[in-house]
Amino acid sequence: MVRVRLLPSPRCFFDEPVHLQVDGLSPHQKVELRSKLRDDKGVIFRASSVYKADATGQVDLCRTPSLGGSYTGVEPMGLFWAMAPETPHSKLLKKNVLGSIIVNIDVLHGDTGELLATATNERRFMTEGVRRIPLGLKEGRLRGVLFLPPGQGPFPGVLDVYLLGGGLSEVRASLLANKGFVVLALAYYGYQDMPRNIPKHFDLEYFEEAITFLRRHPQVSGGRRAGSGDLALSMASFLSGISATVWINGSNANIMTPLHYKDLVIPPLMPILENVTLLPSGHIDVRDTIPDPDTEGNRGSLIPIERSSSRFLFAVSEDDRNWNSCLFAQQAAARLRHHGKENFEVVTYPGAGHFLEVPYMPHCPSGFHSAVGKVVVFGGEVKAHHEAQLDLWRRVQEFFRKHLKDKASSLLS
Repeated sequence: MVRVRLLPSPRCFFDEPVHLQVDGLSPHQKVELRSKLRDDKGVIFRASSVYKADATGQVDLCRTPSLGGSYTGVEPMGLFWAMAPETPHSKLLKKNVLGSIIVNIDVLHGDTGELLATATNERRFMTEGVRRIPLGLKEGRLRGVLFLPPGQGPFPGVLDVYLLGGGLSEVRASLLANKGFVVLALAYYGYQDMPRNIPKHFDLEYFEEAITFLRRHPQVSGGRRAGSGDLALSMASFLSGISATVWINGSNANIMTPLHYKDLVIPPLMPILENVTLLPSGHIDVRDTIPDPDTEGNRGSLIPIERSSSRFLFAVSEDDRNWNSCLFAQQAAARLRHHGKENFEVVTYPGAGHFLEVPYMPHCPSGFHSAVGKVVVFGGEVKAHHEAQLDLWRRVQEFFRKHLKDKASSLLS
C-alpha cells in the first residue's frame, strides 16, 4: 500500500521544513508528486515533479533527485518553494494568520496518472501562547497588530513595516513572535479606516508614535527596530532608540512621496518614466526609472543615515527589477564609511528577485504595481530566490539577537 509520510509531523510552522517520504511503491517505479494550496484570495498555487523509487520502493525527498517538473535534483522542500500561481502575477496572500495554510500532496502513477496516495501538510503561523492583539481606537491613530511571545519577557521589540501596496502583512511578524520577539506589524494606508491610497506625504511622527508605543510596552526589554526601505532608514536617522535596522531591497533616498518630520521635509526622488523598458513578454521593467540619488540635483532626497546610531543590515537581491537596490545599498554603505562608521553589513544574493520573504514562500517574479498601474517584473530565479529567503531569515534573527541584547527595539522592512 502506497503511503506518504511527512516527518516529524504533518503539522509545522510555515518557515519550517518537512521531510517527505513515499513508501510502498514498486522498485524503481516512476511517480509524479504534486503539491497544491489555495491562498486567502482564492488563488491556487501548484508544483509538481517526477521521481523514481529506489530498490526498496521508496522515494525520499531528502536523497532522491527530481527528474523533472517544477525543479530538478535533490530538493527536500521543492514542492513548496517551487509553487507557482495558476492566476498569473499573483503573490501568495495570507491575511489571517490565526488560520493555517493547507498544502495537499498527491502521488500519481508515472505512466497511468492513477492517484496512488495523498497527504496534507498544515503550515501554521502562531505557536501556542503567542498573543495577537489588533490596535484600535484606544491606541490613538496607530493601526496594526501586536504579536506577543509566550511568557512574561521582557523580549526585544521589533517594528515591522511592510508598506508596498498598502494594507497589513502579518506573516513575518507572527513567525518572528514565535522566535521570542515582540513584533508590531504597522499599517499606514489601505487598512481599516486609514486612507485607501498612498498619502500625499509620509508622516514620520506617526512611526515615532509606534516606536514609543513599542518601547513602553511592559514586555519589551528596551530596544526596537524598524524597516521599509527608505522609510526604515529615515526612522533610524531621525528617531531615537533604534538599535538595529534591517533594510531589504530598499532605497537610500526618499522616493516618490515627501517625508515630513516636525519642521523637516525631505523632498522625493521622482521616477523617470522614459526609462521604463517594455519587455517581449508585454510586461514592463521599471528598474532604471529611479535616477541615481547621489548626483547633482538629487542629493536633497538622500537620507542622512550617518546621523543614526543603529546597526544596519543591508540585504540586496542582485536581480531586483523593482529598482537598483544594489546601487542604493552600495551608496548607503559608502556614506556611512565616509563618516567613519562601520555600523553596517551588506549581504547580496545572486539570482534573487525583489520580494525576499520568509522561507518557503513562493517566488513572485511579476505583479501589478500600484504606483505604475501595470504589470511589472520583479526579477529573480526560483531556486536562487528560495535559497536567499532561507539564508536571510536566519541572518535577520541572528542580527537582532546580537544587537538587541538588553535593548528594546529595531526596524524590519
